[in-house]
Amino acid sequence: VGSSVKTGDVIGRVNVAEAAAAPGATADAAPAENKQSAAPAAEAAATPAASTAAAGNSQTPVSVTVPDIGDVSEVEVIEVLVQKGDTVAEEQSLVTVESDKASMEIPAPQAGTVTELNISVGDTVSKGSPLLQLLPAADATNPGPAAAPAETAAAEAETKPQPTADSKPGPANASAAGSGSRAASPTAHIDDDKAGPVHASPGVRRYAREHGADLRLVKGSGRKNRILKPDVTAFIKGAMESAGSNYGGNAGAGGSGIPTVPDIDFSKFGEIERVPLGRINKISASNLHRAWLNVPMVTHHDEADITEMEAFRKSLKSEAKEGDPKITGLAFHMKALVQSLKAFPKLNSSLTADGEALIYKHYFHVGIAVDTPNGLVVPVFKDVDKKSISELAVEMADVSKRARDKKLKPEEMQGASMTISNIGGIGGTAFTPIVNTPEVAILGLAKARMQPVWDGSEFVPRLMAPVDLSYDHRVVDGADAARFVAFYCQSVGDVRRLLI
Repeated sequence: VGSSVKTGDVIGRVNVAEAAAAPGATADAAPAENKQSAAPAAEAAATPAASTAAAGNSQTPVSVTVPDIGDVSEVEVIEVLVQKGDTVAEEQSLVTVESDKASMEIPAPQAGTVTELNISVGDTVSKGSPLLQLLPAADATNPGPAAAPAETAAAEAETKPQPTADSKPGPANASAAGSGSRAASPTAHIDDDKAGPVHASPGVRRYAREHGADLRLVKGSGRKNRILKPDVTAFIKGAMESAGSNYGGNAGAGGSGIPTVPDIDFSKFGEIERVPLGRINKISASNLHRAWLNVPMVTHHDEADITEMEAFRKSLKSEAKEGDPKITGLAFHMKALVQSLKAFPKLNSSLTADGEALIYKHYFHVGIAVDTPNGLVVPVFKDVDKKSISELAVEMADVSKRARDKKLKPEEMQGASMTISNIGGIGGTAFTPIVNTPEVAILGLAKARMQPVWDGSEFVPRLMAPVDLSYDHRVVDGADAARFVAFYCQSVGDVRRLLI
C-alpha cells in the first residue's frame, strides 16, 4: 500500500499449480482426493463455454482499454456513450475522456455487444485502463456465460471483489485476497472502510491518505458531489489555515506565502448563480498561476508597421480562386516569429527544472492560443519553418475548427518553441501575456490601427500593429528582448525578408 506503479511494473509472481483452475484449490500440493473432488466443479464451470463452442461461438469478450494519450498521466471520464447490452459498430464512439486541455472519444475496435462497463462518469483512468468488455459481432447473437473462459470464471468466483457505488475495478481497490487484514502503511492515516460512503476515486482516496485528510469531511465539487483532488487540496489548505499555520512568516497565508482571498457570501447582496468551472478552465488557471509565481516575467512593448504585409495579403485574397485557402495575417506572423527565433536561439530554449542549464531546441514549432467556448487551448503547429504561407493557412483552418469542437489530440498541444496570443480580432492596444512554461517567452499581438507616422518630411498613414513580448528574465535579458522584437518587427514589416 502506498507504492507508485506504472504500466508494465511487476506486481508479483505466482507459481501456477496444477489445480489452480479449481475453486478452493491452493498453490500447495493438494491431496489427490481434493483434486478429484475439484474436477466436477471445474467441469461445471466449463459447461457454458463448452456449450457455446459446440454452437460455433468460440470468441470471448475483448477488453477495450484507454489508448496512448501522450505524456498525460491521467484523464477523466466525462461521458459514457453506451450501456451494457448495447450493440455497437466498428469505430463507434464508446467513451469520452478529457485531459487538462482537450477531450477525446475512444472508438470501438470492432463491432459487437457491450457485456460489461468497467468505468463510470467522473472516474480517472490512464493508458491501458479497462473501459468495457465487448463481445465481438460473431458472438453478439448469443451473449451469455461464454463471455469468460472457464478457468477465469471459476477463479473470479473466488477472487473478484464486488464493486460498490463509490469504487471501480482496479488495483487501487484490490486488497490482499485471503490475507484477512490490510498491511500496515505509514501513510494509512485514514481508514477507507470508515470513509466508504464518500464518493471518490481510488486515486483521490490515496491522495487523502498521504496527506492525512478525512474524506468524510471534504465537500465534493464534481458530478454528483464526487470528491476531486482539488477538493482535498482545498480542504487541507483550509484546515491548516484555521489551525493558525504560519507559512513564509505570514500568518493566514497559503502555501506560497500569499494571503488567501476570503470566502464571501455574495447571496446577501442579491441574486446569484454558481456555475462550476470546466476542467480546462481549472487546469489552465492552475498552470497560469504556477507560471506567474515561478517565472520573473517582464513585458516589452513595440509596434510593427504591417502596411506592406497587409497590402500583399489583400492582393492574394483578390486573386484567390474558389477553394483556395484563406490567407490570414497570422500566417505571416508565424513565419516572422520563426525567422526571429533562428536569429536569437536563446528564445527558442527552455530552462531545466534545477535552473542549471538551458535546453536549446533545433526545431521551430509555434503554439497558437485559441479561444474556445470551453476555455483557452494552445494547439502547436510543427515545423513552421518548413511550411509555406498557404500550407499554414490550410492547417490553421483545420486545427481551429477541431479545437473548438474539442477534437484535438494531446500530442497536438505539446512541444512549442514559442506561443502567439493574438487578440487582434477583438481589440486592445497592448497587454501582458503570461509565459506558457516551459517556454521562455510568449508573443502577444493586439489590434492593428492606421496611424500617422513621421517619415522625416511629413506624416504618412501607416498600419501599425502592437507587439508585446513577455519573457522569463532568468533566461532573457532586456536588451536581448528589445533586439528580438526589433528584428521581428522588421521581418513582418517587409515580407520579402521572410524569403531570405
